[in-house]
Amino acid sequence: MTDFDEIKKKAISSKSKKASLGKDLDLDKYSMNPSPHSYYDDLTVFSKEEQKTLRMSGVEPDAHNRAGTFVMMDNSVVHSSVSQDGIEILNTGNALKKHSWLKDYWWKAVAVDTDKYTAYTELEGKHLGYFIRVLPGVKTIQPLQSCLYMSQDNIAQNVHNIIIVEEGAQLDIITGCSVSHRVQRGAHIGVSEFYVKRNAKLSFTMIHNWAPEIAVRPRTGINVEDGGIFLNNYVSMQPVRSLQAYPTTKLCGRNATARFHSILLAPPHSELDTGARVYLLGQGSRAEIISRAITTGGNIWARGHIIGNAPGVKGHLECEGLILKEGGFIRAVPELEGVNPDVELSHEAAVGKIAKESIMYLQARGLTEEEATTSIVSGFLDVKIEGLPSELQSELDKVIAASRESML
Repeated sequence: MTDFDEIKKKAISSKSKKASLGKDLDLDKYSMNPSPHSYYDDLTVFSKEEQKTLRMSGVEPDAHNRAGTFVMMDNSVVHSSVSQDGIEILNTGNALKKHSWLKDYWWKAVAVDTDKYTAYTELEGKHLGYFIRVLPGVKTIQPLQSCLYMSQDNIAQNVHNIIIVEEGAQLDIITGCSVSHRVQRGAHIGVSEFYVKRNAKLSFTMIHNWAPEIAVRPRTGINVEDGGIFLNNYVSMQPVRSLQAYPTTKLCGRNATARFHSILLAPPHSELDTGARVYLLGQGSRAEIISRAITTGGNIWARGHIIGNAPGVKGHLECEGLILKEGGFIRAVPELEGVNPDVELSHEAAVGKIAKESIMYLQARGLTEEEATTSIVSGFLDVKIEGLPSELQSELDKVIAASRESML
């Protein structure tokens, strides 16, 4: 039996499994075969409204200051380009045909039989998604960008992405997930496998810009080797019906590092079940999981799980939450698991309303109550991320500022 035959067998056996977190989805209620789209050499041919939606997700249609671009609309790849040597961007189906060795990475960071969503991606996905590889020693001069866009109502978009950052290389990428204004309901199922090799670095910034009746089920695995660095920044500040995101990182190498930073907003009727799990397997490895969460009526589960299983490892969890309106909740779920006696693991969490004293203090200095609240929320969301390239920090700041204005 070939490797792919074994994968199919596992997927079929797990197709009836439910999700490991939160609300289950009935995938039969969504269309599996949306209408195909044409390929575009230039994304500026999109309508002004579509281009605005892309920018809200951190994606520049004219590819200005970008080393490469990948866009998938519904279940069609509509654009793929790269402008820097040493970087490869392909649809994953084409990458499997081009590189026979890619099967050694396929379903290795995420198990195909994890749950019914991973099984669905393998059985129904037709190997769609992005394959990004940076050759050894190559460092991206400008960030790459990718976008997974839904333009048709009530469809199930499913992708399988693979990123490989070879030894000594560096990749900065901003990826946006978004929907057209015409879309009211749908499901996005995305499997992503990231491989950060020896002394390599991957900065991965994801901005979700969904709609009130979209269900989102990403399944992500990351493997990091000796001296490797993985930075993950996640922003979700628009309505979404149901989101489950719990990436798992294995710091397999000595002195490997992983940092997760999340900025979350839950408007009314939104449910966000998010977090990260990190295995500290290599001696001296480090992990940090930090979230900033705001509810204006929706529900947030902010999870974190760090497992220390090697000498000299360190891990820290941190969750801060603001409850601006009644009707929702924020639940911090920290887990620390020490297996080796030589570990240092810590966590801290704080959830509550804006202190009345803080508002009164700012009012005494001439601000209105609304201006004082806006100022406090702005400071709460002003997160500067260690090690994040300035270009990505700038994009992150712009998206957060735009979303904050609509929220308040």
